[in-house]
Amino acid sequence: MARQLTVTAQSWPIAGGFTISRGTKTAAEVVVVELSDNGIHGRGECVPYARYGETVDSVCAVIESIRAKLESGADRQRLQSLLPAGAARNAVDCALWDLEAKAAGKRVHELLGFAAPKPLTTAYTLSLGSAAEMGDAAAAASHRPLIKVKLGGEGDDARLRAVRAAAPRSRLIIDANEGWTPGDAASYFKLCREVGVELIEQPFPAGNDAVLADMDHPVTICADESVHGLASLDAIAGRYDAINIKLDKTGGLTEALALAAEAEARGLMIMVGCMLATSLAMAPAMIVAQHASVVDLDGPLLLAGDRDPGIRFDGSIMQPAPAELWG
Repeated sequence: MARQLTVTAQSWPIAGGFTISRGTKTAAEVVVVELSDNGIHGRGECVPYARYGETVDSVCAVIESIRAKLESGADRQRLQSLLPAGAARNAVDCALWDLEAKAAGKRVHELLGFAAPKPLTTAYTLSLGSAAEMGDAAAAASHRPLIKVKLGGEGDDARLRAVRAAAPRSRLIIDANEGWTPGDAASYFKLCREVGVELIEQPFPAGNDAVLADMDHPVTICADESVHGLASLDAIAGRYDAINIKLDKTGGLTEALALAAEAEARGLMIMVGCMLATSLAMAPAMIVAQHASVVDLDGPLLLAGDRDPGIRFDGSIMQPAPAELWG
């Protein structure tokens, strides 16, 4: 039987809502790719992201545009030139990894020559809200070892102080989602050092981050929107101390692994993050995250429900993904 492609849009409700500086979501809108070949099924999941001009419909259309090539046997290497980096390529790339592993009767880490994945401690993300709301959320999450705080500009000082007061023992990282201006930076950096923030993601818009090259910062600065794949690294040199690798940005596990290796060679700290998605999207990211300094793969923890089987979370500890899920 020839290889068959199935592309499905799915909506997974979020537990409550989730707000960042660019807006609020009530559901994770994902696209799932399944490739079937001789009774073996490989799956991958992606999250179309409006920040990069993606929608569910556009991502599905991009994948459909290479249906004939995929069904005639295009492999992961060929895929890299068929599609640009982004959500569509991610879903297909991860489905191909899953299919390859199942056909070989091995796990993906074995195909790569890696050790078996170990449990990881993930950050737990607090949605953007008022200082009082975020303080309450931090209190409820104060048992978690690592909390990620979504910020967005005006009022961030009060938000951050409220979170620290409510979760005094948790490690803190923050994500400004491009919401700060260079004029804000000195006071925010000082506050971050004062309250013990360990890392700041993307403080300025990706197109306006050159100022970081000449800006003293006492806290590790991590590129998110400013880095996608290998081609992004030269442009961020001297600006950032770390990069956040997300498979929906790199266009899959294949590019993510190459990006991680090259970033480490350049002395950059590695963070592995995610969009709001199910365990199917987290499983391949866990392969990259095995040697990351910061892991932020809490997508399923923020949903009202997850896949069955999914990744088991013991508090903030992620157990390795089951073979029935992926890889």
